[in-house]
Amino acid sequence: MNKTLQLDLDNKEQLALLARALSAEIRIDILRLLCRGELNINEISERLKLPQSSAAAHVKALEEAGLIKTSLKPAVRGSMKVCSRQLEGFLVDLSTKQEEESEIINMPIGNFVDYYVEPTCGIVSEKGPIDEEDEPKCFYNPDRTKAKLLWFGKGYVEYRFPNNVLTERKEQRMELSMELCSEDHEYNFDFPSDITVWINGVEAGTWNCPGDFGGRRGKLNPEWWPDKNTQYGELKTWILTEQGTYLDDNRISSLSIGDYRLSENAYISVRIGMKEDAKHIGGVNLFGDCFGDYAQNIRMKFVFAK
Repeated sequence: MNKTLQLDLDNKEQLALLARALSAEIRIDILRLLCRGELNINEISERLKLPQSSAAAHVKALEEAGLIKTSLKPAVRGSMKVCSRQLEGFLVDLSTKQEEESEIINMPIGNFVDYYVEPTCGIVSEKGPIDEEDEPKCFYNPDRTKAKLLWFGKGYVEYRFPNNVLTERKEQRMELSMELCSEDHEYNFDFPSDITVWINGVEAGTWNCPGDFGGRRGKLNPEWWPDKNTQYGELKTWILTEQGTYLDDNRISSLSIGDYRLSENAYISVRIGMKEDAKHIGGVNLFGDCFGDYAQNIRMKFVFAK
């Protein structure tokens, strides 16, 4: 773990959660304990002389703020919730980008225009499965547009975003964000996948996802979704700028935003999948706004020169 969260005053909800989580000294004590290693709820309760219900409530506040993460592990009787740190730290920039000119396009994950997938694969809506699981033909089902979670073991899905917002303004920056993880038959933290994004056919970069995440309920998952299945992903953002291409805060390519030819065609193509020669072909889970931890679909944001 070597993750530092960067926020500014536009991240109002996240800042409020962090402020609430750190407003009680006992929660800071929990973070201090977790600096030494993982602990379960009972261990936290015993070391801080707290009732288990109080320890669980404090852990929940820290988890909601993204400061720690929890997972279920086998115990002598049933399972136990184990807590560990999620962040090394966070930085708050006391400024706002509110004055920037920007446009956001939200793409439902079921609105793909092309695909090639191999099992394991499937699509579900908020209410239940769409067609047959592990049958690639189900991706042709007209109800795919209602998808809120889709997964495949190998291949890709492709989307086409409108670019009419670029006709009269010059884009300085584009951000493409989505919630993702690997795809095993059930969740599996040790199941890496090299997930690549292509924009207009140009390789924008690969995220080396460590696994297929589960062990706790995704914050948005409907009640019918089984606990044994994939539960949540990580929110990853590909960023195109005049200085290069970034994955979150890491510069991964010297390709500038102009190299992607965003306004040359009638649409912007976005393909998500794995290269045929990838080291880790561990599949993809792609989360919509009713599954996982983040209430969003695939989001494309443009920032324009004033």
